[in-house]
Amino acid sequence: MTGAKSIPKLRTPGVIAKELGEPLHRINYILRTRRFIAPSALAGRVRLYDLRAVAQIRHAVNSMDARKEASYE
Repeated sequence: MTGAKSIPKLRTPGVIAKELGEPLHRINYILRTRRFIAPSALAGRVRLYDLRAVAQIRHAVNSMDARKEASYE
């Protein structure tokens, strides 16, 4: 199938949480508070996110962890 567009691989918040090794409630908090991370698609009521959104979520998790570690010093 040369020239055919590849189907994007979209992820639910639960799959993202599992991939990043984070609890689901933390991923949901990030998605709720950072309005710039928008779902790429909806399947009924399920929000689906692309790889760019996953990278933004990973960055947000790392930022939260860095702030938490700095507060303990």
